[in-house]
Amino acid sequence: MAQEIVALIAQYGLLLVFANVLVEQAGVPVPALPTLVVAGALAGDGRLPLAGVLLAALAGCLLSDYAWYAAGRRYGSRVTRTLCRISLSPDSCVRQSELRFQRWRGQVLLVAKFVPGLSTVAPPLVGALGLPPLRFLLLDGAGSLLWAGAAVMLGYAFSAQVDRVLAALESAGTLAVEALAALLLAYVLLKWWQRWRLLRSLRMARIGVDELSRALASAHPPLVVDVRSPAARRLDTRVIPGALLLDTNDFGSMLAVAAPERELVLYCNCPNEVSAARIASLLARRGYRRVRPLLGGLDAWDAAGFALERLAPEPAPEPSSRVA
Repeated sequence: MAQEIVALIAQYGLLLVFANVLVEQAGVPVPALPTLVVAGALAGDGRLPLAGVLLAALAGCLLSDYAWYAAGRRYGSRVTRTLCRISLSPDSCVRQSELRFQRWRGQVLLVAKFVPGLSTVAPPLVGALGLPPLRFLLLDGAGSLLWAGAAVMLGYAFSAQVDRVLAALESAGTLAVEALAALLLAYVLLKWWQRWRLLRSLRMARIGVDELSRALASAHPPLVVDVRSPAARRLDTRVIPGALLLDTNDFGSMLAVAAPERELVLYCNCPNEVSAARIASLLARRGYRRVRPLLGGLDAWDAAGFALERLAPEPAPEPSSRVA
């Protein structure tokens, strides 16, 4: 089978590299790194042009990434949330991506393909946050060349060793394929087990949007807290009227206005309200006993037709000599 893979790559060459990279960057779990390494080894043997392999990989990355980027510019945070719901780690996908963008801004594209879970999410995220198209193409192109170039040059530099590894896989026959399939299955099961443990640890009572609406109209309304990251609020400027915008790096602002006996309702717009549930658990450990996440989060509140406000847009960043 290994030799059949090599023959397939040698026969279809650049087209196969382009197609594999395009499909993987689109979000389909068909890894392109083995194809790039083998293509690099074939380039080292003179059976494929090295520059052609790199250009095919770059074209596949840019075409797929720009489609996601355009979707992010048009549909905003809905695209990233949809991607994260179908990922193996949906509960941290959006938040981790937002935090990385908050720290790196557009330069996150230089390293996105090296970070599991960030490669597909980063293009629509930076699109939704308003990164200009030319800047996106420059940064994404540079990051794609770094990622593809590392794999291709690895195969190119160790072409003889790659041939020996493939020969060993060929000798092992179906046993090697079954071992690789077992490892992949074990990885998927591990991710699902981690998700189950997280959701179980954060299992707590939620408050529905109708109940919250009634509570806000009562004589003693709860304090509503928006626990989204600043980057998430830039993506989606909707807020529940009167909500406290929490900086999760500094709880002092909330602790100063909320006594431990105060009823708190936390909301986000992440899968399973995990961000809200995590912070609710943290506050419970600090002595807050009347704290609940909002079931369905901000989207459920909006879908029910309750009042919303919009945050004022942030001023555009000052021009910089750096590409960011």
